[in-house]
Amino acid sequence: MVSIERLVTSGTFSLDGETFDVDNNVWIVGDEQEALVIDAAHDAEAILDALGQRRAVAIVCTHGHDDHIDAAPDVALRTGAPILLHPDDLPLWHMKHPALEPNTHLTDNQSIAVAGVELRVLHTPGHSPGAVCLYAPQLGVLFSGDTLFEGGPGATGRSFSDKPTILASIRERLMTLPPDTVVHTGHGPDTTIGAEAGNIS
Repeated sequence: MVSIERLVTSGTFSLDGETFDVDNNVWIVGDEQEALVIDAAHDAEAILDALGQRRAVAIVCTHGHDDHIDAAPDVALRTGAPILLHPDDLPLWHMKHPALEPNTHLTDNQSIAVAGVELRVLHTPGHSPGAVCLYAPQLGVLFSGDTLFEGGPGATGRSFSDKPTILASIRERLMTLPPDTVVHTGHGPDTTIGAEAGNIS
């Protein structure tokens, strides 16, 4: 039986010379034997506690902003799980981890398997160049990172971001999914594709 667990961790987000306090959603998808970590944010100990004795299949980074990747190296070191990131976000990754490389570069339409479920990588640039979402059709869910939130698109007011690009990504890659698809976001509450259709403009 596949479960989806939300772990909320707290820390900071820094970019363009400013730092903000943030709460992040860390998503853990799996069964009693193995699990996938989506966005290892802030608190490696809390993530490891949530994993328990399960094998960590991978640590998938929806994008390279420091608040989504800061705990990834520690979790990877202590579980042996590979870190997966889209290569277009390597400049952001190296701002936080200059001497470390992710293990694998994510590609559009790549499939990641955990506990008998397939998650498909959707490259959705805009919030950052290498932003991705993970779509699990068997579960009827999308892990949207910071591309789509309750209320509309993710922020595009900082370096490496672009509003027309994120709107195009959402229209072309996300709004084509079934309207009842549950969207598990990088911050804040869940939403659905249908609920956000009117918020993309």
